[in-house]
Amino acid sequence: MGKPLFYEIWEKPATSCIIGICSLIWFYIQKNGIGYSHVGLSYDTAKEGHHWRIITSAFSHISILHLVFNMSALWSLGVIEQLGHIGLGVEYYLQYTLLLVVLSGLLVLGMYHLLIQKFKIEYFQRVTAVGYSCVVFGWMTILSTKQPSSKLELFGFLSLPISFAPFESLIFTSIIVPQASFLGHLSGIIVGYSIAWGLIHGMTNYWAVSMFGWIVLVFVFSLKKSGAYDFDFLEIESVADLSLPSVRFVGSGNGRTLQMSASPDLLV
Repeated sequence: MGKPLFYEIWEKPATSCIIGICSLIWFYIQKNGIGYSHVGLSYDTAKEGHHWRIITSAFSHISILHLVFNMSALWSLGVIEQLGHIGLGVEYYLQYTLLLVVLSGLLVLGMYHLLIQKFKIEYFQRVTAVGYSCVVFGWMTILSTKQPSSKLELFGFLSLPISFAPFESLIFTSIIVPQASFLGHLSGIIVGYSIAWGLIHGMTNYWAVSMFGWIVLVFVFSLKKSGAYDFDFLEIESVADLSLPSVRFVGSGNGRTLQMSASPDLLV
């Protein structure tokens, strides 16, 4: 008999929070009729200055099947949070999740650029990527390297050996979700191997917090520059309230006299 759900949530706090965030975002997207063109990452939108979509696209899902697949796999991968004894654990999970989100998004754009500019495949100018798949595939890859004896549970009944899970899932996802981004999943695998093999390393809480701060600044700057969001509400203007009496000081000899007057519109 398995553990109670609340106990598993307690053991996987970061994973549970991410699943909650992605689910809430999916609900918001469905409720407001938001589509791929609003939150997805593509070569054309990146050229237009919408770099903030590297972040929004990662946490957004349009298809319920895509969401269920990603969150089911992510829940199984949450075991990483409990593996502090082999150098993983919650801190490692949060630090490198941040890297996976950003680097996999940048790698996808790099692949698009190569295919468009070098091989003249114009199709990839309009391909739009959404979903947490890059990060999921990255963690599959890292876990398959760090603990190859693990199993990946999908949908509660499908169990895959973690050592082959990244590529098995790549094929499986391409079959059940044909519109899923093959290059997006592949980029997650590449970044995952780079982390697992130590090509990308040295993340600490200090660097993670610093990187998060810069991401927030770039995100907000990119949003404003691309015109994707109106930040006028942040501008504070001085507005006189005509319902209140005005107050001024009037010189009177060597002293000053306090004079109060109401707005003419309010005189009765």
